[in-house]
Amino acid sequence: MDERRSVVVTGASTGIGRAAVKGLLDAGFHVFPTVRKDADADELRQQFGANVTVLMVDLRDEASVRAAGATVSEAGPLFGLVNNAGAALPGPLEYLPIEVFREQLEINLTAQLLMTQVMLPALRRSAEADGDARIVMIGSIGGRIAGPIIGAYQAAKHGLVGLTGALRAELAPSGIRVILLEPGAIATPIWRRGMAAVDQIQTGRQEEFARYGAQLEGARRLAERGSRNGVPPEVPARKIVESLTSEHPAPRAVVGRDARVVAAMVRVLPFRVLYRLLAARRGS
Repeated sequence: MDERRSVVVTGASTGIGRAAVKGLLDAGFHVFPTVRKDADADELRQQFGANVTVLMVDLRDEASVRAAGATVSEAGPLFGLVNNAGAALPGPLEYLPIEVFREQLEINLTAQLLMTQVMLPALRRSAEADGDARIVMIGSIGGRIAGPIIGAYQAAKHGLVGLTGALRAELAPSGIRVILLEPGAIATPIWRRGMAAVDQIQTGRQEEFARYGAQLEGARRLAERGSRNGVPPEVPARKIVESLTSEHPAPRAVVGRDARVVAAMVRVLPFRVLYRLLAARRGS
């Protein structure tokens, strides 16, 4: 592997990001993983040594994102960027604090563009030198459908679809390919953490939230099933490696059996039927 073939992976402390770091190292890349906590940075260094250059990044802190971009740019050309970091902040939209909604869009959409902007100078150097550089966006099958309780998350992921498409069109003449992966349920703690956040939002507002009780309970069960029975993070990680090593990577791909089922439903079912399937029932 050419020594300049380096990849940035955001959100590398757990889950898909951590599995992607290992998969990319096994494929011969040098990896710049991003994390928010010193303990996670130390763990990555201990596990992977000089094969990683850890970046301290909080997507809500623009200065830290720009500092990471400067560090990578100084290191030389960058072959790939994996925009994986994100968060799930569930809650019924009627009562979701607007600052929580803004935070969801900031983390899962706005910060994805900012991270891409700061890495593009180094990505362009790779494209100019070798005729190839790649950006992999980790979206969600939730970017194709919309249901109750996770509306803020789905709004961000729908936005990411449009953002990815526009970047793909704009960067194609520069030799930078942009790929969207849309996983279904992955066995990571993201949704369990998200439902814990819902409990905090409900504090002192139990009477208001009671009208969404059945939907909240359904979302909680879904989160538990996903954390327990979702595909292991190594599955999307392999797709990330494939997207960065294949000569002709698919520009958009779903990951996981449940994601494939949903994608097929969206393609073939009329909107009226989809809406009925996804809507909560009165009195449920």
